[in-house]
Amino acid sequence: MHYGKIAGSALAVTYKPGVVVAPTLRTIVRRLPLGLTVLAGEDALDRPVRWVAVSELEDPTPFLEGGELVLTTGMRLDAARAQPYIRRLVARGVTGLGFGVGLGHETIPAELLEAAAGAGLPLVEVPRETPFVAVGKAVSDLLAAEQYEEISRAFATQGRLTRAALRPEGPRAVIDRLAGELGGWAALLDEAGAVRHAAGRGAAGAEAVAPEIGRLRGRTREGTPASLAFSTPGEHVVVQPLGARRIRGFFAVGLGRPFTPVEHTVVNAAGSLLTLAMEHGREHLAAERRVRSAVLRLLLAGEVEAGREALERLGDRLGDGPLVVLAAGGGREAVLEAAGEEFAVADDDRVVVVVPAGRAEETAGALQEHGPVGVGAPVGPEELRAGLDQADRALAAARRGAGPVMRFADLAGQGLLSLLDAGAAAAFSAALLAPLREYGSRADLLESLHAYLACNGHWDAAAQRLGVHRHTLRYRMRRVAELLGRDLDDPAARAELWVALNV
Repeated sequence: MHYGKIAGSALAVTYKPGVVVAPTLRTIVRRLPLGLTVLAGEDALDRPVRWVAVSELEDPTPFLEGGELVLTTGMRLDAARAQPYIRRLVARGVTGLGFGVGLGHETIPAELLEAAAGAGLPLVEVPRETPFVAVGKAVSDLLAAEQYEEISRAFATQGRLTRAALRPEGPRAVIDRLAGELGGWAALLDEAGAVRHAAGRGAAGAEAVAPEIGRLRGRTREGTPASLAFSTPGEHVVVQPLGARRIRGFFAVGLGRPFTPVEHTVVNAAGSLLTLAMEHGREHLAAERRVRSAVLRLLLAGEVEAGREALERLGDRLGDGPLVVLAAGGGREAVLEAAGEEFAVADDDRVVVVVPAGRAEETAGALQEHGPVGVGAPVGPEELRAGLDQADRALAAARRGAGPVMRFADLAGQGLLSLLDAGAAAAFSAALLAPLREYGSRADLLESLHAYLACNGHWDAAAQRLGVHRHTLRYRMRRVAELLGRDLDDPAARAELWVALNV
């Protein structure tokens, strides 16, 4: 009879695989030609056997982890030790006990059989003709088969995820496929944790992920593993960040049961595909943006034909119909990101975007989230320089607080003052009116001049507005003319003074 290498040894472990799916004791007893016979604990035969351990120790439990099929010939077992021996195995979580007969004992001791039956521990008789090593090898083959099947399924799943990533919808297709493969839900989230796309059963659970995003960011900054897993009642969730150099978003997966190691592998593969798709998309967009920026510089410089030719060689075009130039303030990267695939170029202290007139309002709405926006009037490709000048003037008005989005058409309706450069106008006003402001504390000269000009030089109307006699107003205007050295009857002088008083 062969029982493996047991004589003179305390413990010999013949197999210890690192897999989750394991064959049950029932499978081992019924399907393998080993001649095994179940003598006790038949109700517990569906427990998984995670590995086989051979031991002749009176107490092998310090060397066990639970889930083993323990094989022994009972060399050190007698009637008195049977009950404590079984009790210790049960407490350790052993799956079953295989007893080899024909060497130390011709039959299984009745005391051991009774103790196993009372504890509900499966007790299996191993005939003399069956070496313990044969049992270990048989279980090893079953475990390897289960492991191979799991790995094969994982590879097949990864292949389907990869094909999904190559579809036009890219990341969304990966999320849809992942939810279907795992039988749960999956979601794509932005950097703030807002759900952008979700699929699968119970996808509403993705909303619960947002509060965990802050914790994940904190762990990432501290340099600890940049992913997390948490459980809610009846649900297990895994969250991973997306992005190669910095976090650009997250994805989450939820199941109604714990994740197996193979499922974790599938989730990790999905994360790699999503990151690759995201980074590749960004690099492709950045390259297109650089080309479009170069073309836009040609167009703004008046090189319309050269710009059109460059676009045609790249399979792109400006589009038919009028164009609108937008000038946007705010952070360059954020504005360029918001501009998407539109023609855009970062220049000086703003980003210039050119779009077909039909998309101008939509684009302005997207850009205003990152800063003030100026919108020019519709122009042809040959007039883009003029459109840029209009957009810059509108942006200047928006920066002065006229509104988050200012349109040149509206700006022109506000009169000449709205078109002036704020800094230059303020300097002009300060210089022109300085003699009046420096004339003691006679602030009434500025007030009187404003009323006089507002009433178009009508003495009675201006004096009534100020609440003074018209002779008093005449005196003040003579003093203003003397201090400024200007003829108040000259229309040009009046225009300059009106601008200076109103900026």
